[in-house]
Amino acid sequence: MSGVQQAGLRKNAIGVAGIVFFVVAAAAPLTVVVGSVPLAISMGGGVGIPALFLIAGLIYLLFAVGYCAMSRYSGNAGAFYTFVTRGLNPLCGAGSAFMALLAYNAVQFALYGGFGYFLSEALKSHWGIEIPWFALVVVTLGIVHFCGERDIEFSGKLLAALLIGETAIVLAIDIAILLTNGNGHGFTAVPFSPSQIFVPGLGIGLIFAICAFLGFEATAIFSEEARDPVRTIPRATYLAVIGIMLFYAFSAWAIIQGYGVSGAIEMATNDPSNLWLKICSELLGTGASTLMNILVLTSMFAAILAFHNSITRYLFSMGREQLLWNGLARTHGTHQSPYIAGRVQSIAALICMGAFAAFGQDPYLIIYSWMAALSTIGMIAVQVLACLAVIGFFWKNPRDTNLWQRLLAPAASALCLVISLALVIDNLALMSGSDSWVVRSFPYLVLLTGVAGALCAFRLKSADPAKYRAMGLSVAE
Repeated sequence: MSGVQQAGLRKNAIGVAGIVFFVVAAAAPLTVVVGSVPLAISMGGGVGIPALFLIAGLIYLLFAVGYCAMSRYSGNAGAFYTFVTRGLNPLCGAGSAFMALLAYNAVQFALYGGFGYFLSEALKSHWGIEIPWFALVVVTLGIVHFCGERDIEFSGKLLAALLIGETAIVLAIDIAILLTNGNGHGFTAVPFSPSQIFVPGLGIGLIFAICAFLGFEATAIFSEEARDPVRTIPRATYLAVIGIMLFYAFSAWAIIQGYGVSGAIEMATNDPSNLWLKICSELLGTGASTLMNILVLTSMFAAILAFHNSITRYLFSMGREQLLWNGLARTHGTHQSPYIAGRVQSIAALICMGAFAAFGQDPYLIIYSWMAALSTIGMIAVQVLACLAVIGFFWKNPRDTNLWQRLLAPAASALCLVISLALVIDNLALMSGSDSWVVRSFPYLVLLTGVAGALCAFRLKSADPAKYRAMGLSVAE
């Protein structure tokens, strides 16, 4: 049976570890370590970047307090959409859903562009094979679609295997640096000193650190498919945030020790792409360096697959609530995956990437850089709304929460995220590598997308008030 309408997504299909794998895969740890850490050091964060990862992690741990408290009452694949709908109102909820869809698709397009570019370059430099980046993206898109249409356990197991590889190579370098006394440079706590944290480029460094955590909403996105979601979602959230925070902070500190403070700044400034590969080759051999290059690609593939699964579940939820075409709510007859939503997402990705290629847009300088900037604005904006939604949800009925859970922590995280969003918008040209009017329009594009979502909810309110009132309810209600 190729696929028929089911009652919903597969129940009790994924546990704490599986959800954590989805969250960490979306964070693309090896891609961040190899790509973002050198840029963060050279573009303003300096050697204080390990401390900035800890600060960003603490912001998201604050966010997690209210997020986990509300997740017990919001078992819906719509995740932040559900939070905002129930905590604020359906109009805001639909707006947040559309902004999330824009952000998730943008980051997936960015990853497709980066993956196609780096794979094309690798094939040409190592084997002399020249394949256009777009052709490689088409093949990759087909593989991602195939994996996404399987049951959720399939993607979870695949992501687990890929993540073990990419984190293992980074930890191997970290440990080698420790065992060689910082590659002969000794050890220092300078990266955690206030003089290295509070530097003129603090805002830029913090942006890179914040971006490393985007996508952890997956813990709630898979709530309908989780085993014992009331316990699973909070555990997966805290484990994912703490794990990502410690991994990035420790790895960034280790690479700085490997070059010494001044050497790390010099290397990150003059040859950022080889900051990790050079020391990997020195301490672990050229074979390990080659393996690391391969694992960077698998890291990007894992992130693409993780975001594909998140996007399809958002579309599934929007279809079920009739904010979008209700056919998106159909699930596969065998796998109980949102296969129609998956097909729509894959076709949309193919059309958009094809348009980029047809107009000759550079897959790295334009697609990867610009789309990453757009996704960052959208994701942080939705997270701010989610913080406010937690406060609104518990305002009239505190349920079994305390003041810290329902007000203080979400308010503090909302403030931090608003500041982060302002920093991103203020530094868009630096983040994207362009001062184009297109890039400058991104904040307005996110806002207009939110308005479009609200208008869809308003249309539903006029056409079917009962469905409008039922928006955002838990599937158990």
